[in-house]
Amino acid sequence: MLGIPGRLEAGANDRRGDGQHMSSGFLPTDAARATLVGRVDLGDGPTPVVLRGGRMEDLSRHAPTVSELFNRFSPGEPLPVGRDLGATDSQSFRPAWRGAERRLLPPLDLQCIKAAGVTFATSVLERVIEEQALGDPARAQSIREGLAARIGADLGTVRPGGQDAARLKAALQAQGLWSQYLEVAIGPDAEIFSKAPVLSAVGWGEWVGVRVDSLWNNPEPEIVLVCDGTGRPRGATLGNDVNLRDLEGRSALLLGQAKDNNGSCAVGPFLRLFDASFTLDDVRKVTVHLEIEGEDGFRLSETSEMARISRDPLELLRQASGANHQYPDGFALFLGTMFAPTRDREAQGRGFTHRMGDFVRISCPEIGVLENRVGFCGEIPPWTFGIGALMRNLASRGLLQEGQS
Repeated sequence: MLGIPGRLEAGANDRRGDGQHMSSGFLPTDAARATLVGRVDLGDGPTPVVLRGGRMEDLSRHAPTVSELFNRFSPGEPLPVGRDLGATDSQSFRPAWRGAERRLLPPLDLQCIKAAGVTFATSVLERVIEEQALGDPARAQSIREGLAARIGADLGTVRPGGQDAARLKAALQAQGLWSQYLEVAIGPDAEIFSKAPVLSAVGWGEWVGVRVDSLWNNPEPEIVLVCDGTGRPRGATLGNDVNLRDLEGRSALLLGQAKDNNGSCAVGPFLRLFDASFTLDDVRKVTVHLEIEGEDGFRLSETSEMARISRDPLELLRQASGANHQYPDGFALFLGTMFAPTRDREAQGRGFTHRMGDFVRISCPEIGVLENRVGFCGEIPPWTFGIGALMRNLASRGLLQEGQS
């Protein structure tokens, strides 16, 4: 087990993110009727599991990965019976900052990790502010006040790609207010980008990372849809699309460095499958809650309402895959967030940014709770378990035989 650098141990005596039994800690409030798919490491390697009927089952002998599970079993088809691992309420996991021995892994393995950007009006404004401020948080507040007064109300009322959007674009261009972020917010094409490499995401109870040279950054609490190899949505989970606002604000061409860093993508705790108790219509109505607790006493609580998204989740999925993009092992798609924190933390007018040791809690009653702590990318455990390591591990456990069931 990798150790945590000493400077990240501050506040380790607090109770935030302590070891939890799953029945009370981070499952959906109606977990008794949910089917939850995830991955755990009980000591021998990543293992796909299903939680249902109050039990946890090991599915690795039916499908060695979650990706293969969804490609092998169709939507609506009952998942096979796995090796019983005990009652759900007897399972407990500890976070990495408390020396976890049993790890709760993100419910993704071979899926590509994609994200949709600026899908809420509030986040559109903040991206434009970053751009105009050139990544300098000290300039953000004055720009924010001016933009909100001039275009804020209009953005929330137009349908992307529609005639109203075209008229608004023309008006904004005439005022010299057009932006590449407004183009993907109200234009016909959504922003879809690759968030993180396959297998690089972290799960519940792990460290998330920001770069040491970033002075303006924040979490982005989001719903994440997971699709099989044919692009069919199979369920939803929670994600934290950690964002470095100063890097992206300097130039949109720095998006990769602002978004894809060690520990910058958290997903979990489990994937809730779509079934009679939970559908895509439920996703369209959920509220995602964000709580941040800092070791400096800072507290922040916000919400993101999926009902206010500007593009329907199915439209985002259609733009992410299809004739132009195929993902045979499936893909996960972050749907975006309306959370763009502006509350001052360091100094007046500079807005929010993370401090090391921040505890981040993203929750949704229908899906569960994702908890992480913040450290510098170069000081939290590095990503070392890639596709090659996974294949070697599965082969050593005899899980790669063709036609295994």
